Amino acid sequence: MKNKGNIAIFVPHAGCPHQCSFCDQRKISAAQQIPTLEQVQEICRQAIAHPRRPKQLEIAFFGGSFTAIPEKEQNALLEAVQPFLAAEGVTGIRISTRPDCITPEILQRLQQFHVTAIELGAQSMQDAVLQKNHRGHTAQDVRNAAKWITVAGFSLGLQMMIGLDGSTPEQERETLQELLALHPDTLRIYPLVVLKGTELAERVQNGSFVLYDWETVLELCADALCACRRQGVRVIRCGLHAEDTVQSEAVAGFYHPAFRELVESRLCLRVLKQWMQQHPQETMAEVQVASGWSSRVAGHHACNRAACREAGVSLRIIETAAIPAGMLQIGKDGYDVFQIAGTARI
Repeated sequence: MKNKGNIAIFVPHAGCPHQCSFCDQRKISAAQQIPTLEQVQEICRQAIAHPRRPKQLEIAFFGGSFTAIPEKEQNALLEAVQPFLAAEGVTGIRISTRPDCITPEILQRLQQFHVTAIELGAQSMQDAVLQKNHRGHTAQDVRNAAKWITVAGFSLGLQMMIGLDGSTPEQERETLQELLALHPDTLRIYPLVVLKGTELAERVQNGSFVLYDWETVLELCADALCACRRQGVRVIRCGLHAEDTVQSEAVAGFYHPAFRELVESRLCLRVLKQWMQQHPQETMAEVQVASGWSSRVAGHHACNRAACREAGVSLRIIETAAIPAGMLQIGKDGYDVFQIAGTARI
């Protein structure tokens, strides 16, 4: 049983005044209309009553533009969930919204409804990239909104998207540095997924937009996880949420239902490479890992095993409760996978 989780309520982009180049929120949320108040309350009731629910639950209004929908509808949705805040383990309300749809006055109203956490869809801190992808806000909007949110006492969450049209790996690193400088409590890292019917899909088809390769994206995401760990920022998602609609509508990009595991597997490969450099005479590596981490060490389709085998080293992977997640014990040497530098340092 997980310790923390969300009661996810999707509020589609009916309130969003823009159509970003990558966006079809209706496909991402599998919904086209704002849920009724009865539907919202039923979602909460079912989640709270579930026998295998996490110990702590946060009521979360996802969709990316909550404060852009009419104020009357915002208030009604927030009012509908108020009775559930008294349920055991329900810790508060989280919303996600646009950076240009936050003001000190809006924050005062959200406090009255016991909203505790606000996520901003920053996506990039490069104005040229934001403009090219029709985001409709600037990097300064992100800075302003983040400051107001933290000063008002909310938990700040930020979201970044890796691989937008017009961006470069160096700009991705700069974006992450700027986002971390805003001292968020949480970060979501979304590698770009191109959906049917979006402007980016057209750009890919006509050749005007060339995506990164998988190697670049995995390295950037791996370095981002390490940078967040160093600064104490919790990465609550790495990769787009696994939905059948997304998988069927994706035409390009970097979707995988276990994307974060791919990234953590890349971190494990970095450790294995470092160990092999430190022990050039060894032909066998006995790796002790936390429960559930053996697949990360072995790699997707055993790619890490193959890389080690090519270097003349066989792997023996042992799961044990004595090793915490993210640590690898190879012989007498212990490694934290989030502390090993990669090729694209952030």
